[in-house]
Amino acid sequence: MNNAVEVAKGIYWVGVNDKETDLFEALWPLPRGVAYNSYLVTGEKVALIDTVKAFFLTDLVSKVKRLLGEDKPIDYLVVNHMEPDHSGSIKILKTLYPDLKIICNGQTVKMLENFYSVTDDIIQIKDGEEIDLGGHVLKFFLTPMVHWPETMMTYDKTTKTLFSCDAFGGFGCLEGGIFDDEVDMSYYEGEILRYFSNIVGRYSDQVQAAIAKLGGVDIKIVAPSHGPIHRSKPEHIIRLYDRWSRHETECGAVIVYGSMYGNTAKLANAAARELAREEINHIIVHDAARDHVSFIIRDIWRYRGLILASCTYNTMPFPPMADLMAHLENKKMKNRLIGIMGNYTWSPGIMKRLKDFAQTSGKWELLSPEVVIQSSPKDEDYAKAAELGKNMAQRLKACQ
Repeated sequence: MNNAVEVAKGIYWVGVNDKETDLFEALWPLPRGVAYNSYLVTGEKVALIDTVKAFFLTDLVSKVKRLLGEDKPIDYLVVNHMEPDHSGSIKILKTLYPDLKIICNGQTVKMLENFYSVTDDIIQIKDGEEIDLGGHVLKFFLTPMVHWPETMMTYDKTTKTLFSCDAFGGFGCLEGGIFDDEVDMSYYEGEILRYFSNIVGRYSDQVQAAIAKLGGVDIKIVAPSHGPIHRSKPEHIIRLYDRWSRHETECGAVIVYGSMYGNTAKLANAAARELAREEINHIIVHDAARDHVSFIIRDIWRYRGLILASCTYNTMPFPPMADLMAHLENKKMKNRLIGIMGNYTWSPGIMKRLKDFAQTSGKWELLSPEVVIQSSPKDEDYAKAAELGKNMAQRLKACQ
């Protein structure tokens, strides 16, 4: 998309698609890229809402100049968030538009200096403050720790458009369509949840505070910094964020196994089969060694039940399983059901680590039986794995 796209009267998407970056934050896979959404608000004065990753500045400026003309300036740059995928073009943009004034909050000021040595032409705003562009009135809502301390959202009172920054955004380029009624939202909602669960979800309490702050605001359009713009059902994406940040889950189970030679995987499959026999329709089985942790975390965030099955590796849990548990401990998920299964040949400490994780990771309910085998499963081990699957199914049904 080479041209600006009108979002609402006087507001234009001037963002870019990034298919060059394979790992977001050098961590999270981008199988279909990512969009950096920047927005131009045109009144008597012109404001740019966030920039784009530095590599794509030329694309951003080209869209702006085609829209405004070569000589019309950008009067203000609103910095909602300082992460470089949003702020990376600030320093060069300031040289292109030397009279540009930067609107930000107090937490942002020092970051502008630290990242880009920018200290001049800064307008520092407070929570709830407004700026009149002439035809558009921008109001600023500070939303700290969603997901950095300086994060804020900008609301255009004229068109009732919320520029929500990372909140409500997700992975995936915008290929032709940029609005929720132009794209396959079943795909994007999965990528929005993967973004939320891996990057924002740890700060769910702060997300709840932000949603409460916006409670009385009339929002017609949600325009995030990544992913589709929500114009047909803005309340839907807000409702999803509300559910996810309340740790509300769907009736289903995720089974994650770490297995060197297939024996531990057999336990996982036995538990999965019993869940299916008990009419649990949403069952996802992940191989911790082959499925990227970001997709595993997304599915665990979505569903209430989790079974971890790990072999032992050099006296500790299989390394991909240990990595998953470390990520989960960091995410601070609540209100899950968990079952554990361990396999060892000569070092029996695996169950202690799994049990310690289950008991300390959050408000999780540890189900019985705790299944432990030596080397390869026997008939009685399969029966215990099936019993765990059945118990999980019964608890899931009780939660519906």
